[in-house]
Amino acid sequence: MFGKRGTFDPDKGRALEAPPTVEAPVPPPAPEPKPAPAPEPAPAAATPTPAPEPAADSARRDPSRKSEQYYDTKTQIFSALIDAIDLTQLAGLDAEAAREEIRDIVSEIIAIKQVVMSISEQEELLDDICNDVLGFGPLEPLLARDDIADIMVNGANTTYIEVNGKIEETGIRFRDNSQLMNICQRIVSQVGRRVDESSPICDARLLDGSRVNVIAPPLAIDGPTLTIRKFKKDKLKLDQLVSFGSISSEGAEILKIIGKCRCNVLISGGTGSGKTTLLNCLTGFIELDERVITCEDSAELQLQQPHVVRLETRPPNIEGEGEVTMRDLVKNCLRMRPERIIVGEVRGPEAFDLLQAMNTGHDGSMGTLHANSPREAMSRLESMITMGGFSLPSKTIREMIVSSIDVIVQAARLRDGSRRITHVTEVLGTEGDVITTQDIFLYDIVGEDPNGRILGRHRSTGIARPRFWERARYFGEEKRLAAALDAAEVNDLDEAEAGGAFA
Repeated sequence: MFGKRGTFDPDKGRALEAPPTVEAPVPPPAPEPKPAPAPEPAPAAATPTPAPEPAADSARRDPSRKSEQYYDTKTQIFSALIDAIDLTQLAGLDAEAAREEIRDIVSEIIAIKQVVMSISEQEELLDDICNDVLGFGPLEPLLARDDIADIMVNGANTTYIEVNGKIEETGIRFRDNSQLMNICQRIVSQVGRRVDESSPICDARLLDGSRVNVIAPPLAIDGPTLTIRKFKKDKLKLDQLVSFGSISSEGAEILKIIGKCRCNVLISGGTGSGKTTLLNCLTGFIELDERVITCEDSAELQLQQPHVVRLETRPPNIEGEGEVTMRDLVKNCLRMRPERIIVGEVRGPEAFDLLQAMNTGHDGSMGTLHANSPREAMSRLESMITMGGFSLPSKTIREMIVSSIDVIVQAARLRDGSRRITHVTEVLGTEGDVITTQDIFLYDIVGEDPNGRILGRHRSTGIARPRFWERARYFGEEKRLAAALDAAEVNDLDEAEAGGAFA
């Protein structure tokens, strides 16, 4: 289908022999020993692994560390491949056929250049080069792993990942900053965005919804910096969060009722605390016949309902025009006959429009924002509305928050890397100029185990009738709500008695 320029066999569909331009590069390297599986830079110094599985993590990272000789050989073969193939014909092939053709030509180049490699090393080199041409290069093996939450590339020679809530260095590296920049451009171009010197900051997403941020030189001094917030292939559900210990079973039952009863929910938390994952879980209890509209900076929510309209902001073009902000999307939502509006992240004046929507018949709307506690979340909402240029008295803004938000769910990432739902708090009203709240569920830290893992428990605060009780009764969920609250209190009493007996 494609071949080397000037020498192409139509019967075989690929190149015959390498032209002189392929044989010319550097004389064959002298036979060298196989690259050691654990090269000289000992990985132990850069492996802050979690205590439970240090050996497994170390074994998993060692193969990614390759010698300089491997990268030199790969660069020579890659350059020869680029000279030998016709990229226009390559573009016409599907991914699998293109991969097979590339593997055939690379195998020929290895034979012609008399590169001494074992079969396993040659297979690894073939996969690496195919990933460089057709995929995201050295990132491909990291994207294929489902246990990685974040990928952080700090220039061509340094790549970190987050596993089990802890950051650790890998041996992954790029050929140079130019290759890294090309991969960044390939990622963002898939969603119609661009990153270059004139527009060095870009938010984008992968096709599976994983969030991508790129910041390029001259702003990034040590080379392009790429950050990927990676989503699991299997979408998490609330019951799985219970098994992980993120929330108790009674707390999860109450969250299900909150989702079904069309309470207006704000999910608050710090960076990497699991806000988007929790939002995805809560949207699982939206009825299938409801029309849901999502507004996001980069579309990453994965709703399972059939009637979902997904909207995404747009940055300005090279002339500085054509920008579509989050506020534009939220305002336009109101003209699209939504039943629920879900804002991926509230971070600016769109907070005012979201509160207006929650207050005007769009019950069950949800959003996330960055804050360290439920009370700070309300303060941030007030600040964002004020910074948006709305000259409203503080009392008016607080009354709007109280009449719009029903429940605030606080997520946190603890110091051992675990993620917990620490507060389920409802907004009651105002007393003077102060917004009053009451906690329904709290997470208490009680200590840590010998491996440094935090030990804690979720407990009910003993609230028998939350403010959204009438709403639950309207939707026929008051019996389930009462049963969940009673079960939580019984569990708390049992734990208290067990603790007293133990003491």
